[in-house]
Amino acid sequence: MIKILDYGMGNCGSILNMLRHLGADATIVNDPENLINSKAIILPGVGSYDHGAKHLEPFREVLTQKVLHDQIPFLGICLGMQLLLERSEEGQSSGLGWIPGEVKRFDFSSLGGVDKRLAIPHMGWNEVEPLNQAELMWRMEPHSPDRFYFVHSYHAVRVPKENQMASCHYGYDFTCAVRNNNIYGVQFHPEKSHKFGKRLFQQFLGLIQC
Repeated sequence: MIKILDYGMGNCGSILNMLRHLGADATIVNDPENLINSKAIILPGVGSYDHGAKHLEPFREVLTQKVLHDQIPFLGICLGMQLLLERSEEGQSSGLGWIPGEVKRFDFSSLGGVDKRLAIPHMGWNEVEPLNQAELMWRMEPHSPDRFYFVHSYHAVRVPKENQMASCHYGYDFTCAVRNNNIYGVQFHPEKSHKFGKRLFQQFLGLIQC
């Protein structure tokens, strides 16, 4: 069963609805013990980095066992992706550190023209460019870019090239999806991204061992 982790930081219901629409066996859990028999885990999240790291603390031990040792598929979404990295300039707490990298706020001060006045947060639909042949980001159509829905003020930086799964452009190029073996993270919201998000979840379901 896929477990969607409710640690008080995300809208789990819309993710559950999409997974069930795809025929997946999924449920929302808010207790570490309920993660023990997971076949895959999804970590959503909205809000501040420190608040998320604090609320995630009771789950760290079982997450380490399931994700790093048992190597079940794991997907972090929005703040859930940022918490996969080591730290954020938004706060002082440490992330999970499963993928090298940090999180910083959009900064357009060095840009000129219209780009210098771009709104923060980055909100709305944007095109995403797959990197490193990652299976979660295979395009629906080979010559047509996939588009996903974003809502965020901070983004990943200093992620090694081999861990970059996709990029996006908003004022400048930034890493919008990351990967390390069985661990995946996306900055955008696939549960709000209609056919493109559905496709991503279908590809994630394909990673799960029955």
